[in-house]
Amino acid sequence: MPDDAFTLYLIYIRDPQTPLDPDTFDGMRRLDDALFLIRTTASRSRVYHSVKWACQPAALLVAPLGDDPKFKGMDAGALNWLRHLD
Repeated sequence: MPDDAFTLYLIYIRDPQTPLDPDTFDGMRRLDDALFLIRTTASRSRVYHSVKWACQPAALLVAPLGDDPKFKGMDAGALNWLRHLD
C-alpha cells in the first residue's frame, strides 16, 4: 500500500472507563495520559469507534493531522517514534 494511504490522527481521551492500551492498536503511540497518535489506513470513523469501544471515555476527539505535530515534554520515545515513521 502506498505511503500516502496512511493518515496520522491525534486522539484525546478524557476519563476513560478502561485505560487505553496503545499496544492493542497497530501504529499507535501514547504521548501522555490523555493524548495519543495513531498512523493508520483506517478511516477517522473507524479509529473513533474503535477507541470509543476500547475505553468508553467521557470525552473523545479524533482529528487527522496534515503534517507531523511539534511537541515537547511528552512520554519518553514519542518524538523518536514519530521521526522514524516510514
